[in-house]
Parts: sequence; C-alpha cells; structure tokens
Amino acid sequence: MNSAVFFLVVIVALATLGVLATGVVTMLRGGEFNRKHGNRLMRLRVLLQAVAVGLIGLLLLFGRD
Repeated sequence: MNSAVFFLVVIVALATLGVLATGVVTMLRGGEFNRKHGNRLMRLRVLLQAVAVGLIGLLLLFGRD
C-alpha cells in the first residue's frame, strides 16, 4: 500500500508542477487566455497541493512500522 500511495504522491506532485508552470507562463504572457483561465489554474494548483499534502500525511501516518 505504501508504494501505491507514494506513486500517487509523485503523480499529484508532477501534476501540481505542470499546472503551476502553465499558470506562470500564462500570467507572464497575459492575453485573453490568462483572463479566462489564469485564476482557475491557480485554484487547481492549490487543490492539487492539498491532495499531495494529504497523501503525504497518509504515507507518514500508515508508513510507520
């Protein structure tokens, strides 16, 4: 189970990094896409970070021997 949770943490962390990079590039470029989706991307980043932190907490909680 620990390896499955660790795998999920890696996936969610990479997804967070992808959304963060997309959001930053979008903000730097500006334009219509940023006006429509910039705030949504940052909210998605916060949600993914919360999921990652929760999974890390589960991993630490149940990973103890």
